[in-house]
Amino acid sequence: MGTARGACNEGTGAPFTFAAARVKPLPVQQGKLMTQYDVLCIGNAIVDIIARAEDDFLRQNNIIKGAMNLIDAERAELLYDRMGPAVETSGGCAGNTAAGVASLGGRAAFFGKVADDTLGDIYRHDIRAQGVAFDTGALNGHPPTARSMIFVTPDGERSMNTYLGACVELGPEDVEEDKAAQSKVTYFEGFLWDPPRAKEAIRETAGVAHANGREVAMSLSDSFCVDRYRDEFLDLMRSGTVDIVFANEDEAKSLYQTADLETAREALAADCRIAVVTRSEKGSMIINGSGAHTHVDAHDIDRLVDTTGAGDLYAAGFLYGYTKGMDMEACGRLGALAASVIIQQVGPRAQISLRQAAIDAGLIRG
Repeated sequence: MGTARGACNEGTGAPFTFAAARVKPLPVQQGKLMTQYDVLCIGNAIVDIIARAEDDFLRQNNIIKGAMNLIDAERAELLYDRMGPAVETSGGCAGNTAAGVASLGGRAAFFGKVADDTLGDIYRHDIRAQGVAFDTGALNGHPPTARSMIFVTPDGERSMNTYLGACVELGPEDVEEDKAAQSKVTYFEGFLWDPPRAKEAIRETAGVAHANGREVAMSLSDSFCVDRYRDEFLDLMRSGTVDIVFANEDEAKSLYQTADLETAREALAADCRIAVVTRSEKGSMIINGSGAHTHVDAHDIDRLVDTTGAGDLYAAGFLYGYTKGMDMEACGRLGALAASVIIQQVGPRAQISLRQAAIDAGLIRG
């Protein structure tokens, strides 16, 4: 893996192009809409319960290694009873990205649904403690707050077993139009495309964002997720609902049903204004609509511990740089750095200041 090279200064802000939408823009002050947040993230509000496990444990419990397995309440209780000592933290892909943006010094907000229960209180306190604005109203009654049992094997691979619980209740009534209008980029996770009402919330938020000259990004999240919603994801990109797409190599290939990365790259360039494809130790590829692409090396690490949240933190670094006006390569280097920090620890919440790490690496100024 390569080492990040050179210094990249923070700019004054990325350009944002108005996209027509059937939503009225919010009022402006002195001819310009106020910007309150760099990134608004929308995702499943899930309490991560992380434990180490051997490959034999995965086989014995019929857990698909390296995938996100959706489970029901009964299986959630079963796996929780069988897992060893664990760490509990606010999680979910978009929540991880929001926390990463905040750790870099950015202004982050989050939409996600928890229940009015103990795990919901844990989630709310934890994500706010990260510096993320989280004001979505809690659900009263059933189902309970979502949780994901994450088993980390000795090779650092994570296998997620997720009970969505209250997550599925996120709906249009939870959209805070002021946050959507005042965020430079709205970012949502593909996993949230499963609950039908969440789709409505995302489309409404995207409409508000575009009506106010903002941009919308999404993560494809998982190859199995792509298989379920391939046509809908492509429509989001081709219709202009989504401006920026994040995917890993397998997800990009799955989206276009090809085994050839070059074929996927060309298709992404045709379908989306900006696409980012992460490739683990091979680095990442940033593609624009003209077909040009930039390769960014992975950041050096001392030891791989846990890959949980690697893609989420890459997106955090990239979007932080993007909303500060950095060029594509600089954004990719920030993403690579943030991902490298997270995979050298257990869990998706940075245990050091990502901003200080970026300053130390010469990627941003102190």
